[in-house]
Amino acid sequence: MKFRFVILLLAVGFLLSCQNAPSKYIYNEGYIYGTNYHIVYESPNGKDIHEKIKKELNRYNSIFSTFDSTSVISKVNNNQPVEPGDVFLTCYKRSMEIAEITNGAFDITAGPMVNAWGFGPEDRRKMTQEIVDSMKNITGYQKIELRDGRIVKENPNMKLDMSAIAKGYTCDLIGNFLAEKGCENYMVEIGGEVVAKGKNEKGRVWTIGISKPDEMAFFASTDLQAKVRLPENALATSGNYRNFYVEDGKKYAHTIDPKTGYPVQHSLLSATVLAENCMDADAFATAFMVLGLEKSIEIAGQFQNLKVYFIYADGEGENQIYLSENFKEHLVQ
Repeated sequence: MKFRFVILLLAVGFLLSCQNAPSKYIYNEGYIYGTNYHIVYESPNGKDIHEKIKKELNRYNSIFSTFDSTSVISKVNNNQPVEPGDVFLTCYKRSMEIAEITNGAFDITAGPMVNAWGFGPEDRRKMTQEIVDSMKNITGYQKIELRDGRIVKENPNMKLDMSAIAKGYTCDLIGNFLAEKGCENYMVEIGGEVVAKGKNEKGRVWTIGISKPDEMAFFASTDLQAKVRLPENALATSGNYRNFYVEDGKKYAHTIDPKTGYPVQHSLLSATVLAENCMDADAFATAFMVLGLEKSIEIAGQFQNLKVYFIYADGEGENQIYLSENFKEHLVQ
């Protein structure tokens, strides 16, 4: 799961009055994949195209939503015959590539494991080593394959969950849709994953805020760790500090390591990734929260198109920052 962070729309300010002003910038919002979305775009003819956007979003929901029993992914999970289609397969293939790059830290088969720990739609279970081992038996991206255009599972009880990449991919798709409609300036945000292009209503580059880690905040903190410019980029942030529970005196965070079957225990509090597309940003942000600080820095350094901003706790429990050199140019000083 991805936490929602503060989205700063400095020019638009999410004011409803913007819709009534004689501006061509339009603001839409709604609900998809169990989370909220916010979209701002400069309509070339001044018209609100939210209904067309919702039609596109509904189409993607019918592909990726595990909440919809008739969706493509649900049919795959329930071992029902279904032709995945190009949109699903594009996301699936990239998921498998990133799984390889991260040595399984990103794994779309880990959904049942996450649910068992109480971080999904199902009731939390009292976890034992026996339950963990049973979850590991139906987890592992190497146990699924694409064969003749169909997803083949080694174990029929395996279930796919693309929530850690589909939101970002959908941001990309909606951005492309807006561009096809002639929108040169837009910002698309779904559950904290963001795609931006061009400039806002005041002619400034879109600016996004990264929240300070604060596990004591019941709602999303309004204290910002940094402000980031997104002229032609996608951004995703994943973190552990809001979604957790304490049982028998021990803290369990929502990031589960697919290999061990247990919640991760390391110093990385949040991972923000800038990339050329939001599908990559979304998936790598999730993987980095599994891998921890040192391994994430190593992997991110292998790809010029990945720019990272990590918040971690030092040995004294104080929050520290690591950011790659190529991320610095995006920071608002």
